[in-house]
Amino acid sequence: MAENKNRHMHQQEKREERLVRILSKDIEGKMKVYPGLTKIKGVSWAFSNAVCKTLNIDKNRTIGSLTEEEIQKISDFIKNPKLPEYILNRRKDIETGDDRHLTGTDLDLRKDFDIKKLRKIKSYRGLRHNTRLPTRGQRTKAHFRYNRKKGSGIKKKGGESAVKKTYVGVKK
Repeated sequence: MAENKNRHMHQQEKREERLVRILSKDIEGKMKVYPGLTKIKGVSWAFSNAVCKTLNIDKNRTIGSLTEEEIQKISDFIKNPKLPEYILNRRKDIETGDDRHLTGTDLDLRKDFDIKKLRKIKSYRGLRHNTRLPTRGQRTKAHFRYNRKKGSGIKKKGGESAVKKTYVGVKK
């Protein structure tokens, strides 16, 4: 009986050392579920907490200790969450009008398409994206100066450019 228990503990330690793949993202088995889910692109801390609460998974469990069924349940829930709309990251989609939650490469592609659409219709935000300036109203006098070299507006004191060259032996 002691050998069987020891073998079970050894298998659990092996499982915790492995990488667990959830939605095409490798997560270390030693991480806890709550911070581990935030490694997936598009899953915030609030969304991760909501997943743990909805699926009744302890947030302090390690990801390596999850069974294959629990991992599948988590990935299915993240793909199609049944949560309040304020937790989702794509509310009132422009094309479909419904609330969605995007993760991984879908999130990157959708963001790129949205920026391209803004550029195409030549909206103010699209023009700001084209000129690589901030789109949310920040001031640009001191920051966002991409074409400037460091210290280009400052003249050196006592350097060669500041001192006028005089001929040797001639006094002015």
